[in-house]
Amino acid sequence: MGPQDSAPEPAEPAQRALPPTDPAPPGAHGGSRDAEAAGAPGRGRRRPCLPWPCGSRAEPEAKKKSPCPGLGLFYTLLSAFLFSVASLFVKKVQDVHAVEISALRCVIQMLVIIPCLIYRKTGFMGPKGQRIFLLLRGVFGSTSMILMYYAYQATSLADATVISFSCPVFTSMFAWIFLKEKYSLWDVVFTVFAIAGVILIVRPPFLFGSNTSGMEGSYSVHLKGTFAAVGHAVFAAVTLVILRKMGKSVDYFLSIWYYVILGLTESIIILFILGEWSLPYCGLDRVYLILIGLLGLGGQIFVTKAVQIEKAGPVALMKTMDVVFAFIFQILFFNDVPTWWTVGGALCVVASSAGAAVRKWCQGSK
Repeated sequence: MGPQDSAPEPAEPAQRALPPTDPAPPGAHGGSRDAEAAGAPGRGRRRPCLPWPCGSRAEPEAKKKSPCPGLGLFYTLLSAFLFSVASLFVKKVQDVHAVEISALRCVIQMLVIIPCLIYRKTGFMGPKGQRIFLLLRGVFGSTSMILMYYAYQATSLADATVISFSCPVFTSMFAWIFLKEKYSLWDVVFTVFAIAGVILIVRPPFLFGSNTSGMEGSYSVHLKGTFAAVGHAVFAAVTLVILRKMGKSVDYFLSIWYYVILGLTESIIILFILGEWSLPYCGLDRVYLILIGLLGLGGQIFVTKAVQIEKAGPVALMKTMDVVFAFIFQILFFNDVPTWWTVGGALCVVASSAGAAVRKWCQGSK
C-alpha cells in the first residue's frame, strides 16, 4: 500500500464522531443509492478532494506565477548587451557584405526556429487572416536588418546605434496614420528632439561647413551609413506597427519564422543582383558570423520575455543601454572616442525615445 492510499484512513474516526447537523430529508437514501449506481462516491468509495481556495496548494502556485522583481529589466539589459555584441561583430567583419551577413544570420536562426515550431505545434503558415501581416512583417523586418548592418559597416558604431533609436518617433507617427492612435503635442516635441539629434550626428555641410573631423571614413560613406540607419528606424517602426496590429493572435516564433524566411529570400536576391556573394576568408570571421546569428536570436527572445513580464515604459528606458554599450565598445575595441557632436546627438535622441516611453507608461498606468 503506497503513502497516497494510507494517508486518508486516520481521518475516518474523526469524521464519524461528528454529529449530523441536519436530519436527512426523505428520499435521501434513495438518492444516495442512485448516486452510487451512477458512479458517485458512496460507502466504500473515497470522495474526491474539493478544491482548496485558501490551502497550501494554491499558495505555491501563486508564488510560482509571480516573477522576480526586476527580472524583466534584467532581461532587457541582457538583450541590449547581446544586440550590442552582435553589432560589434558585424563591425569587425569587414570583408563580407552586410547583405550576406543578413543571409547567414537568417540561416542560423532558421535552424533554431524550425525545431521550436515543431515542438510548439504552431504550423508554418499561421492563421489565414494574419498571413498578409506576417508577410509584411517579414519583408519590412528583414529590410530593416539589412540596412542596420550596412549602417554598422559604413559609419561608426555609436552613430548608427544612436540614429536607430529614433525608431519610437516614427512608430508614433505610423501608429497615428494606420492605427488611428492619438498623436499629441508631446509627440511633436519628441520628433523635433530626434531630428535635432540626427542632424548633430550627420552634420550636413550647409549647416556645419566642410569640417568632418571625428567621422569614420569619407563624408559620403558616412552619409550613406546615416541614411541606412534612418531607413532602419523607419522600417523597424513599420514592423512594430504591424506587430501591434496582429497582437497576440500569432505565436512569436511564427513571426520570427516569416522574418528569417523572407529575409533569406530577400538577401539572396540582392546578392545575386550586386554580385557580392563570397565566403569569409578568415576563420575568425566565420565564428563572428555564427555568433551574430545566435546573439541576435537571443536578444530577440530576451526582449520579448521582458515585455511579457514588465511594463513597456521601463523596458523602453532600459533599452537605451544599447547606446551606452555602443559607446563603450567603440572606445575599447576601435580606439575611437565619439565627438561631442555625437554625444549631443545621442542625448537628444535618447531624451526623445525615453520621453516617449515615459509618456506611454504614464498613460497606461492611469
